[in-house]
Amino acid sequence: MFKKLLIANRGEIAVRIIRACKEMGIQSVAVFSEADADSLHVSLADESYCIGPAFVKDSYLNSAAILSTALACHAEAIHPGYGLLSENAGFAGLCAQHGITFVGPPAEVISKMGDKIEARKTMKGAEVPVIPGCDAVFEPDAAAQEAKKIGYPLLIKARSGGGGRGIRLVREETEFARAYSAASAEAKAAFGDEAVYLEKFLSPAKHIEIQLLCDNFGNIVCLGERECSIQRKNQKLIEESPSPAITDEIRRAMCDASMKAAAAVSYRGAGTIEYLLDRDGKFCFMEMNTRLQVEHPVTEMVTGIDLVKWQLRIASGMPLDFASEEAALRGHAIECRINAENPSENFRPSSGKITLLHIPSGPWVRFDTALYQDYTVPPFYDSLVGKLIVHAKTREEAIRKMRSSLCELVIEGIDHNREYQMELLSSEEFESGAYTTDTFANRG
Repeated sequence: MFKKLLIANRGEIAVRIIRACKEMGIQSVAVFSEADADSLHVSLADESYCIGPAFVKDSYLNSAAILSTALACHAEAIHPGYGLLSENAGFAGLCAQHGITFVGPPAEVISKMGDKIEARKTMKGAEVPVIPGCDAVFEPDAAAQEAKKIGYPLLIKARSGGGGRGIRLVREETEFARAYSAASAEAKAAFGDEAVYLEKFLSPAKHIEIQLLCDNFGNIVCLGERECSIQRKNQKLIEESPSPAITDEIRRAMCDASMKAAAAVSYRGAGTIEYLLDRDGKFCFMEMNTRLQVEHPVTEMVTGIDLVKWQLRIASGMPLDFASEEAALRGHAIECRINAENPSENFRPSSGKITLLHIPSGPWVRFDTALYQDYTVPPFYDSLVGKLIVHAKTREEAIRKMRSSLCELVIEGIDHNREYQMELLSSEEFESGAYTTDTFANRG
């Protein structure tokens, strides 16, 4: 096992990884921007180093600064968390070149699955069903011709990247030219790659993801599914497991397909396969996330498996010591993302000093956050400030527990979306479990 690990991230996920390190007897190293000097992960880590100014391009995306810090402090491994450099094949490759273990899959796997078109081809070869679509298109006329073949409505999607950027829904031909230009421009700005591809828009549909753990010895464990259909502008808001729409038969089929997908690329570490599921129980591959997911605590609650610890064990060369059957889903878990934003003002981002903080507690209630009393939330980063997760024997109990926990959560000094989450949880669509990706897409 590693003796020292550098965490190349910030906020709640950095805190989460540091806690795992403390429990495993691993020394933790935090890196931080000038704006994050007072952040919780900085004080919790055994060592902390400033790597640049506030903006992410100068700090948390500064591969050279992070890698040189790891070498200088003799860290044996780097955990990238999620976002930022977590799916950067170039960074993973640099770590390997300098003898530092990247906690994640090899660079070539990240590259293959990060290229959404290459991922589609790989999945077809592995006999995993994919959404009808086309390969990369680079100019409007060719794209328009492909669109006619696929048929409307359809999605224009960035070949690289993720997080809902570089995506446009096109319902009819007259909208296509403008949507293509916007998606391509956004993709170039966000990922440095203007290439897009087209995909049939499946609606209504459920967004279901399957969690996997894969070691260096060919062992693959499937940890069931997460329901991620409640989204706004392609950003997830609430996740739950198990999905109210999944039968045991569908779950087995999705797990089998996901394990085939992982085997096809010799995957290693924690990874997630994302699917769309229609009302007839048919599912199609969307993409693979080659990292830890924001919503990983949902799976931890229903399986009892610590995903971060297993990431570290696998990266250090240890084999998985349990099978999928031993990680059966127990009870029901729900996660609500708490964002620093004002839903009544078009979800305007918020920053400022936390003047009062009360975190809910009780049996099977968890709040992953980096907030503390008098902490100042900076304006430079993602709006996520916490994740509230609950677990209960049944879905109905879990919904009640989440409502109770949200009522108890107090965060003063910034705007946030607690009340908005309460509205979603109390809606008839959520309570019935019949919601789809477009149910709440335009609400608020």
